[in-house]
Amino acid sequence: MKMSVAEIARAVSAQNDVSEYDDIDITNVSFDSRKLEPGSLFVPLVSENDGHDYVADAIENGAKAVLWQSDHFNEPSDFPVLKVDNTLSALQILSQYYLAKINPRVVAVTGSNGKTTTKDMIASILSTQFNVTKTHDNFNNEIGVPITILSMEPNTEMLVIEMGMDRPGQLDLLSHLVEPDIAIITMIGEAHIEFFGTRDKIADAKMEITHGLKEDGVFIYNGDEPLLVDRAKKLPFKQLTFGNKDNNDLYSTSIDSEENKTKFTVNEWEDQFTIPIMGSYNVNNALAALSVGKLYRIHESYMIQSLKDFTITDNRTEWIKGLKHEMILSDVYNSNPTAAKLVLKAFSKSETKGRRIAVLGDMLELGDKSREMHESLYDSLNPNEIQSVYLIGNDMKYLAEKLKGKYELQSLHYFLPDQLDELFGQLNAEIYEDDEVLLKASHGIHLEKVLNKLTED
Repeated sequence: MKMSVAEIARAVSAQNDVSEYDDIDITNVSFDSRKLEPGSLFVPLVSENDGHDYVADAIENGAKAVLWQSDHFNEPSDFPVLKVDNTLSALQILSQYYLAKINPRVVAVTGSNGKTTTKDMIASILSTQFNVTKTHDNFNNEIGVPITILSMEPNTEMLVIEMGMDRPGQLDLLSHLVEPDIAIITMIGEAHIEFFGTRDKIADAKMEITHGLKEDGVFIYNGDEPLLVDRAKKLPFKQLTFGNKDNNDLYSTSIDSEENKTKFTVNEWEDQFTIPIMGSYNVNNALAALSVGKLYRIHESYMIQSLKDFTITDNRTEWIKGLKHEMILSDVYNSNPTAAKLVLKAFSKSETKGRRIAVLGDMLELGDKSREMHESLYDSLNPNEIQSVYLIGNDMKYLAEKLKGKYELQSLHYFLPDQLDELFGQLNAEIYEDDEVLLKASHGIHLEKVLNKLTED
């Protein structure tokens, strides 16, 4: 991006006169004073840590201007300060202004599982024909989405936005913020059920992604999910479905999942597609991406190549080689029962000359149903397929108790949340070359620390 301080002031309706700084250009926006780039507008957000306390650090680190919430005092003098009622709202308003200025087509993706992978696949397919900007890392909330928008280069033709959700109304805000041309729901699972109570209410909240959908927009969703099918019937938009069943617009006609890739065919095309990740469940994510490609008339050959080569966001079901030459299936960013069962199923069928070891951490935000949902992983763990199990977290103790009748004592290990070091010590002592290790947990368990120790010298 490139906007003058004066243009930004007009966009956010700044309450003070900054005309003396008309000649200063802003080239990026940040809310983290430690990660500023030259030419930054610093946005001090008010949360547990008040960003206004770090404005001096931001200026020292190269900020060229700052937003300033008007209920705060002692703003910097002799420096471009744009006073607003609320800095977060101003960030969102600025992103809307910039989005309208660049005017790309917008593809918005949400879902209980698969939204990040689907976003990466869509961006890869569209990049064969268009200049694309996509959500990076986990910038998928009311802060991250505006930052993603403001990161667009002026030549951006397609914006692929991932949208996360942990409460009602969040997707309504984000959808109205970006006004997508295409809205996608990958699936409905149990993520954040602590806050919603039922999958029905999760489905209602996910459907909010259509609230800002343009009148001529398209709604793409998993047609195997009755909760989505029922709700989609009430919408006036053009719709496309994907899934395993042959009544969907796009469905898989064959799937062959291997260690590091999955091959599949689709009803719409003759040639075979390949994605560089394991798990038949990832085929649905590819079908969602192919639906977008079809809408924008991307040639089949381009879509085949782009799916084959797409780059997945870090820590989303990727194979990594450990220091002992073991293979580690890392999925440490998020977890819920649906995702965990799908990954365990794929991991159980992986080809290996050694043993399979599963390391599972708590699945957070499951509320009153947490014990039941942790115990539900019981059927996905078979000693003949996964020879050793490591469990960590307050609620994984329920699964540990249930597994005692299935696994021998020496093959079942349980740890409290603060025992990551102990877990690593026992796990590392057990691992040999040719073994395979699955790491799967909600991010709050921090299994990435175990991953780092297994892979870094």
